[in-house]
Amino acid sequence: MITLALAGKPNCGKSTFFRAATMAPAEIANYPFTTIDANFGVAYLRAACPCKSLSLPCESCSDGVRFVPINLVDVAGLVPDAHKGRGLGNQFLDNLRQADAILHILDASGSTDSEGNPVDIGSHDPRDDIVFLEYEMAMWVYGIVDKHWAKLLRQAQSKTSAIHRALSEVLTGLRISPEDVRDAEVAAGIDLAHADADGLQAFCREIVRISKPMVAVGNKIDQAPEMMIDLLKGSRFIFSTAAGELALRNAAAAHLIRYLPGDRTFTLLDEKSLSPQQKAGLARIAEVMDMFGGTGVQQAIDYTIREVLGLIVVYPVEDEHKFTDSKGRILPDAFLMKRGSTPRDLAFMVHTDIGKGFLYAVDARTSMRIKDTHELQDGDVIRIVSTAK
Repeated sequence: MITLALAGKPNCGKSTFFRAATMAPAEIANYPFTTIDANFGVAYLRAACPCKSLSLPCESCSDGVRFVPINLVDVAGLVPDAHKGRGLGNQFLDNLRQADAILHILDASGSTDSEGNPVDIGSHDPRDDIVFLEYEMAMWVYGIVDKHWAKLLRQAQSKTSAIHRALSEVLTGLRISPEDVRDAEVAAGIDLAHADADGLQAFCREIVRISKPMVAVGNKIDQAPEMMIDLLKGSRFIFSTAAGELALRNAAAAHLIRYLPGDRTFTLLDEKSLSPQQKAGLARIAEVMDMFGGTGVQQAIDYTIREVLGLIVVYPVEDEHKFTDSKGRILPDAFLMKRGSTPRDLAFMVHTDIGKGFLYAVDARTSMRIKDTHELQDGDVIRIVSTAK
């Protein structure tokens, strides 16, 4: 399953974002290092379920909205010189190993300094924290590479392909391939066989960008002064109010409002049960949602999975006429797959034996056979025919 990690300095709202996205328990407080041990939970990609367009009754979605599970990890806050072990740095960085991408949660209100300590609202520029996280991660990877570099060069005998393979083995815990190493070498503009310390650090910056893509999420936007919002709008930020999202999910669970994660607005169901403070809070959340197209929590997850990781949702079925599995359940499964995947790739994802015994695939919408080289599209409903049962 896809894994996203929440990273950033202390006290920027990571744990609130985690709770809002997963509804899993996590301590929330206004002081640095609230999170010491990583929190693990399940969040979801929001997708349009095919049942709507096919006019089918479906028990796997909510009013035509499908939520596909992903792993979400909330790790300890990062401070300057974390790669040297300062703060909870080594623990933080180690928890990022298995992440496919990183949501960098930033305090868009500018009310915390570089170490997560409270300061006057608007007095700290969140854009500085983007550079800081990228630097800490790059230097962490550089520490790993530098430790093995002399021995690696001797074993590889300065042969480029051998260096690529050896480096990917050293960094295997980060899911880095020889192809990633080659691409980072090109992007850094260096020759690894003759790289000095500066060159290796440039290489590490590029390998982090390739293997751990980051999305900047400007959290606490509901607290941000107008001048800060204007300042950040020119940057590549997804704005969010994790506290607002958490409030909406709690209100929806209490049947006070109708709201699905990722909706651009919500509807009051039981206004009489709301206190004046609750009404005012919901009104403020509605203003922020109107300004930014939602609370930003679900939007950040969806953007990272679809645009950054390039994944689509495909629905495998066993009966292409009824759109069901062997138990008669309509559209029970939804698989996240790389854009450009084929029916054969889907077969292997369902089960290795089904992939090995792959014969052909059927597009359930048209009931027509498709080639094993056919490029799957988002929302496809596919039947796999295989010799395996």
